[in-house]
Amino acid sequence: MKQVLAPALIAATLALGGCAGFQPLYAQSDVTRNLASIQVTAPAGRTGYLMRQHLDDRFAKDHSAPARYTMELALAEARYPRGVRIDNVATRYEYVLTATYVLRDQPSGALARQGQVRVELTYDSADQPYASISAQQDAQDRAADEAARRIELELAVWLANGAKVAAR
Repeated sequence: MKQVLAPALIAATLALGGCAGFQPLYAQSDVTRNLASIQVTAPAGRTGYLMRQHLDDRFAKDHSAPARYTMELALAEARYPRGVRIDNVATRYEYVLTATYVLRDQPSGALARQGQVRVELTYDSADQPYASISAQQDAQDRAADEAARRIELELAVWLANGAKVAAR
């Protein structure tokens, strides 16, 4: 087994080593610096707070530097009962979070980028009220984290590709 595995590992290493021109997304210092200079404005409420916190964490927000961009978030949430029991009580819910963002260049306020991400996930609903509330809040947190990850990835790719300010 080891005799077969060793040549395969060597071949894979040589193949990956020959990828000329490959550069990791975050290897460009402009990407990380520009992400860190985004000031996020989120709507009031628990999910808005969670989104802002997750985005600040993912962008590695530099609070000591002036904002290069401002991001305005709009959130839409929906909860759908799934897995309904015979007594018509849902045992599982689908939670959908849609985050629409507008990124503006500062200080001009010109539209730099806009986009929308949608996150869908499910969670169990227990018969105990506290457990049900806890499960719903956990779903909000997981959805906000995933939405922040997707926004971060979209913006990082945009910044790595030259980040042109939109003319709209």
